Order: sequence, then structure tokens, then C-alpha cells
Amino acid sequence: MKKAFTMMELIFVIVVIGILAAIVIPRTGSNKLQEAATQVISHIRYTQHLAMVEDKFDVNDPDWWQERWQIRFPHTTINGLDTYYYEIFSDKNHQGNSDASEEAKDPLTGNNIGNGNSLVTVIPDDALTNLAKKYNITSVTGTCQLGGAYRTVAFDFIGRPYLDVYTKAYDNPVPSPNGCTIILNSSEGNATIKIHPESGYACVLDKTNTNCL
Repeated sequence: MKKAFTMMELIFVIVVIGILAAIVIPRTGSNKLQEAATQVISHIRYTQHLAMVEDKFDVNDPDWWQERWQIRFPHTTINGLDTYYYEIFSDKNHQGNSDASEEAKDPLTGNNIGNGNSLVTVIPDDALTNLAKKYNITSVTGTCQLGGAYRTVAFDFIGRPYLDVYTKAYDNPVPSPNGCTIILNSSEGNATIKIHPESGYACVLDKTNTNCL
């Protein structure tokens, strides 16, 4: 003979489901800082991939290294507020900034990974790389920097990270053994992304900034 659930059993199941939902939903609903770090890491790795499949060495161009693929984190001021974003590009014209033809394309959407022009002071709210609007990032700091105001990492044809692409070809690799960091800051706290020397491997560090998560 089949047994049916009693009213009390149904109520108990509903209460348990409600408790589990209350516990799980806040953890899976939205962690914008973690989402931002995940996206940035994926694009750091994509930058490295582009550099490894496209060797920029050109015997006829003494400044060939300036065209290495790089990911850069500029910021602009919109309505008095700092807006942080990033762009992936190869500076083909050696002018120190990106334009639409130099920026990488997102393999999923086909959109530029950037704002189309480093010199433009407005970046769309819905831009893929608008860290401020999309993820509430208030600043980008860290040690992946060599001169200038921007955090920048470039890669060579074997994936080694460089801090800058506007000096000499081989004199500015990411320092060993500590690597360098990109730190995303927001009201939720901060997420530290470490880029390891030599390998260029990128990961989010734990709260002690010691180990990769």
C-alpha cells in the first residue's frame, strides 16, 4: 500500500528547503569582486595566449618589441568619478595607446576588449572591461608597473611576462622570484592577482597573499 506524505512532513520539507535557500543564495547570488578577478585572470591568460601564437619579432623593425600583446589598466574620470577598465592590444603603430584596430577581440562576443581608443575619456557602461560599472571596482593597484600611471603586463612569444613594452627588448621582465600583482579594490575588499615570473601564470591569492586559491 502506497503511503502519502502528511501535512506536517510537507511543511517540514518546505522549511528545510527555505533554510538551505537562505544559506546558499547569498553565497552564489553575487560576489562581484570575485567575478571581476575571474574575468581579469581569464583575459590575462588570453593576452599571454595571443603573444605566444603571434611572435612579434621583426628583423626589419628595430622597435618590434613595442608590438607585444599587453593588458593594461587605465582609468578615466567621468562626472568626477574614477572609472577603471582594462584593454588588451598590440601597439602596431608604436604610439603608446590602443585604437580599435589594435585591440583584441573577445572570442565569445567578437567585441573589442577595451574601449576602442585609449585616448577617449568615455567608456560605455556596458563595456566588457568596465570594472567600475560592472563590478564596482574603485581602484586598481599592485606592482605590475614600470613607470607611468597604468598597471601593465606584456608577454613575449614564450609567455614570459614583461612590465613594459616601451624601453628595450629584454631588459624589463617581471622580477623574479616574487612576480608582480594586480590588485582589484572595491567596497567588498580587495582581490590580489599574482602573475608569476618566467611562466606568466596568473592566479588569485588567498587572504594572506601567499598561496594561489
